[in-house]
Amino acid sequence: MDFINRHAKKTIERMANSYPAVLVTGARQTGKTTLLQKSIESKNIQYLTFDDPMEEASAKSDPKSFLEFHPYPYMFDEIQYIPDLFRYLKIQIDKNRHNGMYFLTGSQQFKLMETASESLSGRIGIVELYPLSAREIRGEEFSENFIPSKDFILSRNSNFTQNDFSVEKTWKAIFTGGYPEVVKGNVLPKDFYANYLKTYIERDIKKLIQVADEMQFLQFISVVASRTSQLLNYSDISKDCGISEVTAKKWISLLVSSGLVYLLQPYSTNIEKRVVKTPKLYFMDTGLAAFLTRWTNPDVMRTGAMAGAFFETYVVSEIIKSFANNGEEAPIYFYRDKDKYEIDLLIEQNNTLYPIKIKKTASPTSDDAKNFFITNRIKNVNIGQCCVICNCSQVLNIKNKDISALAIPVEFI
Repeated sequence: MDFINRHAKKTIERMANSYPAVLVTGARQTGKTTLLQKSIESKNIQYLTFDDPMEEASAKSDPKSFLEFHPYPYMFDEIQYIPDLFRYLKIQIDKNRHNGMYFLTGSQQFKLMETASESLSGRIGIVELYPLSAREIRGEEFSENFIPSKDFILSRNSNFTQNDFSVEKTWKAIFTGGYPEVVKGNVLPKDFYANYLKTYIERDIKKLIQVADEMQFLQFISVVASRTSQLLNYSDISKDCGISEVTAKKWISLLVSSGLVYLLQPYSTNIEKRVVKTPKLYFMDTGLAAFLTRWTNPDVMRTGAMAGAFFETYVVSEIIKSFANNGEEAPIYFYRDKDKYEIDLLIEQNNTLYPIKIKKTASPTSDDAKNFFITNRIKNVNIGQCCVICNCSQVLNIKNKDISALAIPVEFI
């Protein structure tokens, strides 16, 4: 399989026409370099990677002269190794500002994002690239943000007139994950993820923090993976790993800034006092989470104790990707109150909240819509179409008392 068309390509091209610099960031091995090279291949722009220790040393020793010998337009790969370069990029941009001067990639790190935002404020467009989305893997051109309005659902329904949905395909996608090398079949998932973790710990984690015991950090990330789609509980994680809560918080922050983990915030208003304030934790790639939690094949995973958690993680990550590929943060939340009534997702758009329940079932019932009544407690916003995202093969109407909802196939995301 050759290059898989990435929906973020249009976003990069749009930002290159709006900003002097474009940064593509994200976790390792998501395809940042390949995507950026494809986006600028017609522009005859020179390329350099700071994976080369000689280039890294040259840029670090004298960044001002380095840029003078590498005049724009230029693509710099793995720029997280040279954070001081951003201030000199600013100087070059301000000397003769025009769009499309510099194209950058960097593995997602807090320091990288902070430095880029501070040094190049108003001068840089940032695209966060996650592993391949299900849309991209299927070869779809459709790239709109997932907003489950009736118009969106009708549009998606017409696109899937020849429904080729199957529960087996969905669980294979969940088990495999979205990293390009795995999707292309160039390497077995277990081999890829084993090497991925080794590289991540040795090249990223060791540079950011002092990890005395690599096996302890691997245990930590495995424990975190086993809690995907759950409320974040630092105390439980620290006890299971034999580390302090302070260390657990620091390491969770690293997973988030590395792009491996996403913290979904609870939705609350000043009026509502009964909602839970703790975020929920999601792995951004179900394949990596499956490897860490030692599931050996999709069929075993599908019937296992974590099946619901993996299906929910898959849905949430796919929705996040739909926004990220358009250069936007996903306006998503969850809702849970002290009585344990919960709505898995709330998507906010134009003062309207779209409530979503996520169920791995292929046969949704009225019981799956029972919690939507609590949307009446949320004030000062409109409530949009209630949806149940599940493994059904067509759009279905379901109703619980006076609450109507639509069950929609997971492929619509």
